Amino acid sequence: MLRLLAILLILVSSLSPVVAQQPAPTPPAAPAQTAQPPASAAPATPATPAASVGRQNAGDGGPVRDRPDDAQADAAQQLDAARKRLDALSAQVETADAAETARSTQANNSNAADNRLAEIKAQVDDLSQQVGGQMDAARTRIEQIKARLTELGDPPSAGAEPEASVVTEERARLIAERNALNAVTGTAETLVADANALSTAITEKRRVLFSSTLLRHTDINIDMLVDAGHALVVEAQAFSRNIGSWLTFVFTYKRVPLMSALFLSLCSALVLLAGTHRLFAPLLRRSVRDLNPTYIARLSRAFGSTLVPTIASATFATTAFFFLQSFNVLRPDIAPIVVTFLALCVALQFVWTISTAVLAPGQAVWRLVRVSDRGARLLVALIMAMAFANLFDYLLETISVTLGSPLVLTVAKSLIASILIGLLLMAIALIRPVIPQGEPLDGQGRPWPRAITILLLLAGLGLITAALSGYVGLARFIATQIVVTGAIFVTMYIGILTGKALAKQNALAKTVGGRYLSHRYRLEPMALDQIGLAVGLSIYLLVAMFFVPLLLLQWGFKIADIEAWAYRIFTEIRIGTITISLVGIFAGILLFILGFVITRWLQRWIDGSVLARSRVDLGVRNSVKTGIGYLGMGIAGLIGISAAGLDLSSLALVAGALSLGVGFGLQNIVSNFVSGLILLVERPFKVGDWVISGTTEGFVKRISVRATEIETFQRQTIMVPNSLFINASVGNWTHRNKLGRVDITFSAHSSNDPRKVVESLRAAVTGLPNILRNPEPIIVFRGFTSAELEFEVRVFLADILQGVSVRTDVRMAVFERFQTDGIALGGPAAPEVPIKISPEDAEVLSAIFQGTRSESARGSSQVPGDAGGYVQQPGTEPPDSRSSDVPDSSENDRRDALRGEELRADGRPGHAAATSPAPAVPAPKRDAGEDRPAPGTDTDGAKSGSRKRRPGRPR
Repeated sequence: MLRLLAILLILVSSLSPVVAQQPAPTPPAAPAQTAQPPASAAPATPATPAASVGRQNAGDGGPVRDRPDDAQADAAQQLDAARKRLDALSAQVETADAAETARSTQANNSNAADNRLAEIKAQVDDLSQQVGGQMDAARTRIEQIKARLTELGDPPSAGAEPEASVVTEERARLIAERNALNAVTGTAETLVADANALSTAITEKRRVLFSSTLLRHTDINIDMLVDAGHALVVEAQAFSRNIGSWLTFVFTYKRVPLMSALFLSLCSALVLLAGTHRLFAPLLRRSVRDLNPTYIARLSRAFGSTLVPTIASATFATTAFFFLQSFNVLRPDIAPIVVTFLALCVALQFVWTISTAVLAPGQAVWRLVRVSDRGARLLVALIMAMAFANLFDYLLETISVTLGSPLVLTVAKSLIASILIGLLLMAIALIRPVIPQGEPLDGQGRPWPRAITILLLLAGLGLITAALSGYVGLARFIATQIVVTGAIFVTMYIGILTGKALAKQNALAKTVGGRYLSHRYRLEPMALDQIGLAVGLSIYLLVAMFFVPLLLLQWGFKIADIEAWAYRIFTEIRIGTITISLVGIFAGILLFILGFVITRWLQRWIDGSVLARSRVDLGVRNSVKTGIGYLGMGIAGLIGISAAGLDLSSLALVAGALSLGVGFGLQNIVSNFVSGLILLVERPFKVGDWVISGTTEGFVKRISVRATEIETFQRQTIMVPNSLFINASVGNWTHRNKLGRVDITFSAHSSNDPRKVVESLRAAVTGLPNILRNPEPIIVFRGFTSAELEFEVRVFLADILQGVSVRTDVRMAVFERFQTDGIALGGPAAPEVPIKISPEDAEVLSAIFQGTRSESARGSSQVPGDAGGYVQQPGTEPPDSRSSDVPDSSENDRRDALRGEELRADGRPGHAAATSPAPAVPAPKRDAGEDRPAPGTDTDGAKSGSRKRRPGRPR
């Protein structure tokens, strides 16, 4: 379909008599083309691969199959046929050149010669490819023979023990075959070189033909115009007769086939148009209610409304010509005119859609450029006039070529068309369509920028000057490129802008399609951005694949040239001695993806349908699944590499480099990979096991190529290299089974009976869920101190993974049992420190406990104060050796003695450590400037009591 569309579109712009490279139908009266080469020069079939040459059955003396001399004779015969064919093609090149020279005096038929040269070049390139295949097969066989001769070794020297006759005969046969293959290879190389030289010569001839056609000078004078007028009258009469007779014949004898062809072609176009409108309605419909469409919406509508209708109309034209030709409705002299007329309609529809898509004369809000409404209408009208003038000239040219009109008529038509297109370009330069930013689009426009105006004026004047100077071919070619190539470039530019806009971040989400995808499939913004990027790249690829061939065709290249280039690009990219095939690489990628999908499916099927039903252990299932994955990926990779055309033997250098890298920087990676394989085979642990390795403890989640994934109890994922599990000790709580033991320690007060404690512990753990009865729980009396007795309860579990819950249950049961049996829990005892108290301190302590205070027996002028210090009595001076607000060492001794009396008065060692100080009492306010501590507190901040201050004592 794409090829037919390309042919139709190129016919629109390729029928000019001065464009040498455009194809045109051969007139009925034209001389017959050079006969094809005889049967002996037919395309040679590929040579029988030299590797298939059978060897003599030396074991049983049987007949020789496919003797080497017969195979080499066959190869030589094929090469001789290829040489004859190449000579015939070379002769055809000269014949086509001479025929073009003879016909150029009657009509501008240089394009026919160019077409013939293009066909010959394609045949020469095909012949070169076939001979190259034979040469490659011969070289492969030569390498095999060399390897076999190396295995056989050199012949024995003189005087040495003779070798077996079978070995001698095989060596001689292989040497003879190698010599013959070398001769074949040399002949093939010469033939390929000659074919390449002929292909280059044909390309040069086509270039010279194109240049001479463009630069051909024609005298423009009154006589030429008079002759053109007479020729026009004759041509009009002949055309009227031919069309009238054909229409009479069709409506008399071919009415049903004609209607059937038109109906079928119309149905195919309507089906395509309806399907595209249904699928791509958001890209085609311009809503009048949308008063402020986004830039990306305008771009997408312009691109879609140009491409889809053009493809639909091209489909109609292609199918119409196909059915008309199939039903024998078209005569040979009418078919070229019908083809050109259909192509003209498609090209006009394309120019109309692209101009209205960009300028939008009826909907200013959808306009891609800021031009006034009046300017948009004028531009569309002038562009359509240029396209019609250009394309109608091609239709007239086709009629002239078909009817065999003289060259002067074609030159006159091209002269008029070139002058008309030049005038239209100058008219476009003189209009005032530009609207500055911020002004309404229905206002008065301004002129084009100076550069654009000068460029358009120069183009128009150049066309008119070239045409009037006699270079009508050059002027006609430039006019064609301005109209058709300009339309193609504008469409490509719009497509590229559309793809670029859709690939931007958050761009697809703002479109109708993006909103539909988001609502229908609940896609996140990131997913929409990825889809937008893929859509943008797809649009780039579509623009390149669709419009680049059209540009090449428009610039004079042939379809055969484009096919040959595409074939070489996709199959024969040579880098030194390495040949890369994009098609092979793509096929290799597809095969690898297919192998990957099959491997994943096989993994799921074996794991879920075979191993799961067999109740195979989870670790075995994981090992089998991982092994199948490695094997499948390896096989898929080898198949993909082979399909890509890469010789695995050529990877030896890469393997050597990898080995060197392994010896230095990649040894850790390889060590981890090999360790991973060992873990999968030996299975010291499996997925789901509870393992301990060094400071890492948790459950195995995944064993990969490089590392093992472990999830800790805090849900932290740790990636541990596989080599650490091989080189270090690993603890596995669930290696063979989940049976395990839990040890729980308890302490009881030393005043309890150990036997009673043991019985209480045994009774507490007996009968608890998840604890095995066999082995039964074990109670161990681990030791004792003066303050506590230490016991350990050892219970066995069927599932060690329930150890946390079992520990909690055991502790709860033991606590409740101890309370029931009256067993006191153990704890650390406070040490007893002997303190010596003097009689004076004892009297002070007694006064503190009784709430009174007596005078000191020493007769000192100071008495103990509220905070453990001393206060000065009225009329006395304080001693120099102590301060009134800092307690001395005797006060510290009194405090320690008070603390010891409290501990001894308690008499309960188990609670001594839990004794807490008395609650603090808020200190009363002191007078300003007084720095003595408040009653009830020491100077170091310790609480000393809540006794009231005796009245009458100074603060």
